[in-house]
Amino acid sequence: MSTKYNYLIILSVLSLTFFIFLANTYDSNIVEKMDIQTIKYIQGLEHPNITSVMKFFSYIGDTIRVIIISIIILFVLYKVFHQRVELILYIIVLIGSTTINVLLKNFFHRERPNFYRMLIEEGYSFPSGHSMAALSLYGIISFLLWRHIPKHSGRILLVCISAFFILIIGVSRIYLGVHFPSDIMGAYLVSGSWLTFTIWGFINVKERIITKYKAN
Repeated sequence: MSTKYNYLIILSVLSLTFFIFLANTYDSNIVEKMDIQTIKYIQGLEHPNITSVMKFFSYIGDTIRVIIISIIILFVLYKVFHQRVELILYIIVLIGSTTINVLLKNFFHRERPNFYRMLIEEGYSFPSGHSMAALSLYGIISFLLWRHIPKHSGRILLVCISAFFILIIGVSRIYLGVHFPSDIMGAYLVSGSWLTFTIWGFINVKERIITKYKAN
């Protein structure tokens, strides 16, 4: 097994460790105070135009929209880039992320913020499903498209666009009053752990198959 990408498993373990720490401290006084202060600051920026923008990004981060985006990406990967094997990784990342989110929400049973809300949302709060989906979706898209972009500037642009969508979707959930900041951070940590772990596993399995094929 190649050790070249072992940094991915290290990142995965670190992210999971920080998530476990946050999951055990999100109801502590210091985290609650940080949550409330952050919410007050972000919601203090309220403006009709900003609200429209935040609702839009929250809307495209919804499950149905993520499925639609995923179908488009699957088509592009298969027809344009001919990444048939990578389709498996893409599907595993997104289905796994959704499953993990459902399991964690039903385990922690954290209620959503009970003060100023601009949207009515059902279900539990920790970790944020929108934020987990965003990091998984745009993270795996960046990974799969990276090698198809020859120019360094193009790759930087890809990462910047992906990071923007990941962050703005998370911020929109705080702005709209349906999540605590710690919900968003928890989502990024656990989703990041899952994403890096699956990429690491995919690379190593692929290398094993290639090595075995060459040996034969």
